[in-house]
Amino acid sequence: MDIRLSQCFIAVDDHDQALAFYRDALGLEVRNDVAFEGMRWVTLGSPSQPEVEIVLEPPLADPGASPADRRTMAELLAKGMLRGVIFATDDCDATFERIRASGAEVLQEPIDQPYGVRDCAFRDPAGNMLRFAQRAAA
Repeated sequence: MDIRLSQCFIAVDDHDQALAFYRDALGLEVRNDVAFEGMRWVTLGSPSQPEVEIVLEPPLADPGASPADRRTMAELLAKGMLRGVIFATDDCDATFERIRASGAEVLQEPIDQPYGVRDCAFRDPAGNMLRFAQRAAA
């Protein structure tokens, strides 16, 4: 049996701002942009990983959610309390400089971690934490 990652989801509150970050600053390609019942999903991915997709979705992608639940999710997103993702990079320092130049909020400059990676961290426009990790040379 072979199990592989196909999609992961990141909650965003403004798809156009998120697109400017994920497409323009990170260099991901847009694969799909779908609207349904007043919500929007944008699928992106790295050209080097055609089998993996990142879906930018509303904070609570459930048309039947209560207004109170929608407010709670929006508040959690605004506080940066929802989980983000960790991207792999071949050059953490160059990745850091490129993303910083886009105006993204820096959370951590590149640093060598004791668990074998050099990484940095940013917040996306919605407040999600994103890490960019380079494996230590063997």
